[in-house]
Amino acid sequence: MIKEEHLPALQGLIPACITTCSAAGEPNATVVSQVWYVDDEHVALSHQFFNKTRRNISENPKAAVMIISPENGSAYDLIISYERTETEGALFDEMDMQLEAIASMTGMSGIFKLLGADVYKVESIVQVA
Repeated sequence: MIKEEHLPALQGLIPACITTCSAAGEPNATVVSQVWYVDDEHVALSHQFFNKTRRNISENPKAAVMIISPENGSAYDLIISYERTETEGALFDEMDMQLEAIASMTGMSGIFKLLGADVYKVESIVQVA
């Protein structure tokens, strides 16, 4: 599902946007620092602040994420489904280190704190025209 052409958009250079929906149908959109490539069928999103997003995902595990390639501006919509949160281990450590690098480059060191790596199954990827 995830192909070579999508990988530049998963490097975290351009923040992504996640859209979720509560069980009652109330939408929520927010910026996410990282959409991390896990494998050909999974991505992990950095769980930092996400109170409303987290609540929506607990009610409805489906979400949409837009990622943008820094190489050519290509944008992709991913339809994803929440599977689990990792709070330790290699994936968490790698994402935590990358988040600290992002924070350092943007003058936000000490403000960004990774609470978890939320792992999602990618159900589809569509290039945005």
